[in-house]
Amino acid sequence: MTRTEILTRYRRLRQISNEHHHHVLSIIARDVLLDWARRLGLTEGKKVFVESEYEMTLAEDLATYQPRPGRSHPVDRYARAAQLAPGSDEALVLDAMRHARFSVWRVERRHETAGLILWDVTRGEETWLVDETMEKNPPLGVVIAGRLLRPEGFAMTARIVVPVNLDLLKEVSDRTFAVRRAERDRLVEDPRVAIAIYRAAVATGAMNSVRLTR
Repeated sequence: MTRTEILTRYRRLRQISNEHHHHVLSIIARDVLLDWARRLGLTEGKKVFVESEYEMTLAEDLATYQPRPGRSHPVDRYARAAQLAPGSDEALVLDAMRHARFSVWRVERRHETAGLILWDVTRGEETWLVDETMEKNPPLGVVIAGRLLRPEGFAMTARIVVPVNLDLLKEVSDRTFAVRRAERDRLVEDPRVAIAIYRAAVATGAMNSVRLTR
């Protein structure tokens, strides 16, 4: 595929992804979202206080992708209600959302045609990411944490990523007692790691320099 073909395809899938995320959030109870905001240190009582609008996006990410104990997955609930046509682009993106992968990634280099090549720090593998926002000013060498979807040969973000450094990642794993002895490639599979990284991002003000990806 040419660069134009890749970006045209990406924009189509990104638009669908944005619509799916909006619809999933619409079926999540407000008290669930408020609870995630509280766990990230964004609330006082029942009021939400944020320094950056993107801090609340972290709570929305957790509400979307991490079901509460004993409850069905929000994306699965939306999928059952949506009843998308099998094989459609909408079904393709929704399936990618159901298999979204959270990890810690290092931005290695530009892809030869479009996007960036990321290195999965915990799993030791490369991923081709297409993201027009990040490609405009590629943060080469920077380590980020976030959830990626893979609807086709390339991956794209699930709305937002968080800048981290390896010292922060080590601190998170050290403080997350229940998972710190896990093998490195299994560490990020535990939902408490994403919560800990997001909470640290809020506490350090890291989200002040972040923009939603597109």
